[in-house]
Amino acid sequence: MDAERLRTFLLKLPHVEETMQWGANLVFWAGDKAIGGKMFALTNLDEDGRGVLSFAAGPERYAELLEIDGIIPAPYLARAYWVCLERWDALSQHEFEDHLTHAHAIVLAKLPKRTRDALALPATQRKKLIADRKKLLASRKK
Repeated sequence: MDAERLRTFLLKLPHVEETMQWGANLVFWAGDKAIGGKMFALTNLDEDGRGVLSFAAGPERYAELLEIDGIIPAPYLARAYWVCLERWDALSQHEFEDHLTHAHAIVLAKLPKRTRDALALPATQRKKLIADRKKLLASRKK
């Protein structure tokens, strides 16, 4: 697995958005953050030794994943049961897909009701709602 294959896989999951944040981190969201979406995975595009991928493992998989060589508690997010892969070969492609699909599902399930309701709207209505919300948020920053 690498960052480009990871991105291709994650963007095929339902209601996934991506942003660049905190320097060179590609962040993947379950739902657009403008309507209350939450991040479920992030990949560090810098080769700075701080890990290549962090994701929500959930309480039931967290301890099991930490037993694998090359997986550590995610900095700043371990209290929320996130793990960090120190290198791409810590998991097989199938394991990557399984754990990331699970991360997406657990975060999507925890979204607030109003966010889940917005995601359930037809695509055109949802896009308009997100665009309107982004305009509102941008006007508040000024």
